[in-house]
Amino acid sequence: MDVVPIRSALLSVSDKTGLVDFARTLAAAGVRLLSTGGTARALREAGLEVTDVSEVTGHPEILDGRVKTLHPKIHGGLLGLRDDEEHRRQMAAHGIAPIDLLVVNLYPFQATVASGAGYEECIENIDIGGPAMVRAASKNHDFVAVVTDPAQYERVAADLTNHCGTTRATRRRLALEAYASTGAYDAAIAAWLARQLGDAEPLPTLPLGGSLKQALRYGENPHQKAAFYVSDPSVPGIGAAVQVQGKELGYNNIADTDAAWNCVAEFTGPACVIVKHANPCGAALGDSPADAYRKALASDPTSAYGGIVAFNRPIDADAAEAVTGIFTEVVIAPGADEAAKAVFARKKNLRLLLTPAVPAPDRPRQTFRSVDGGFLVQDEDVSPIAQTELSQVTARAPSERERADLLFAFTIAKHVKSNAIVLAKDGATVGIGGGQTSRVDAAKIAVERARAGGNAEGSVVASDAFFPFPDGLLIAIEGGATAAIHPGGSVRDAEVVEAADRAGIAMVTAGVRHFRH
Repeated sequence: MDVVPIRSALLSVSDKTGLVDFARTLAAAGVRLLSTGGTARALREAGLEVTDVSEVTGHPEILDGRVKTLHPKIHGGLLGLRDDEEHRRQMAAHGIAPIDLLVVNLYPFQATVASGAGYEECIENIDIGGPAMVRAASKNHDFVAVVTDPAQYERVAADLTNHCGTTRATRRRLALEAYASTGAYDAAIAAWLARQLGDAEPLPTLPLGGSLKQALRYGENPHQKAAFYVSDPSVPGIGAAVQVQGKELGYNNIADTDAAWNCVAEFTGPACVIVKHANPCGAALGDSPADAYRKALASDPTSAYGGIVAFNRPIDADAAEAVTGIFTEVVIAPGADEAAKAVFARKKNLRLLLTPAVPAPDRPRQTFRSVDGGFLVQDEDVSPIAQTELSQVTARAPSERERADLLFAFTIAKHVKSNAIVLAKDGATVGIGGGQTSRVDAAKIAVERARAGGNAEGSVVASDAFFPFPDGLLIAIEGGATAAIHPGGSVRDAEVVEAADRAGIAMVTAGVRHFRH
């Protein structure tokens, strides 16, 4: 059946945005309104005639509202096949009236979790009757339309106006969106329970879900379709960021901004990270956001052109003036004062994103990567290294300044594509070589960039993985590095240490590898 008239609608929603106006549209079309609890009360207060579900079922709501729609007269009305004679006979025999439209959005479980509510309150906000009805109506979409989001009201209202009922195309699309919504809802519950249990064992099945934040113009390239989904809006990152100004974000903008944000969140003092093509091209600590930016920019001003800038402190006008000195695609920070916003406003295309906070660098999280026929899941690389965990392996110990720079450089190396070599000095990168198939080539690139900025002498060098041979280390030493850090663990570690001792540099090992593919 293409067009199905709407004679009866059941409305039971937690999000009442646009509810009354939509219900008035239905009532004006002669639709009988059934409802429950707070939804029924809101409709009556608006002057609409409503029948309580309990009147239909002949049974009151029980168990503090946990059981109200789980009844044959509701599910029969949603699941009965209108073109099946036996279904019609049974419905008539049991006094089951068809329900042609279901309007349900679920208990706000994710919002309850995000509010910091306790375990029991979160459990109480797991919807049971809602998903059951949504799945029933979606299965029977040949005859029933199901609305799970206020954004869909206009679509159904348009069908009513133009066709005096819902079209098959609308019902099928609504069913698809309904199943996606219940899937994401269950995924959020499973993820929350996993966090509560602290269970590191992989689940036999892994549900994933998210809400569409933005349909993107295209993906990495114009011929690729793309979209941005948010799985947990409580995480203070790119998903929770508010865009204050600028052009629409693209796929590459979002990916690069996330990379910059996760890197700058590693630091507690004022810091700035500049990213280009998912790799840091400059990073620095400073006395202020502006100071950190200027030091980060000095690392590689050529690559920084058209880059992404991330701060872990609110931005002031001084920082905004510095950033707008060159073409910048995106700026993300945990706030900006009005003076800074005014400066950014002069660059109409620059995208300014503000987040509610900076996440803890050691927060537990997972990363996902698609492969043909599946995906890989792993814990995020959140292993912070303290000075006390470093092992001195050379005759000379690093100075206090060198130790601080070694930890800084090794932290940045964690965010650079492998093979990664990072040269740093005075709390700022001075040369970065990343994404190379050879560690020697990565070292050459890092040294070349450090020399170009005149900051190679007296720098320290960090490698994301061990030096398999002394060659990469020697290139950094010849470039001016006076201390080195790497994970260690190579069968040739002794040769590498010997080369460091001959050169008179200090070297420490961290015991942790930071491959980033």
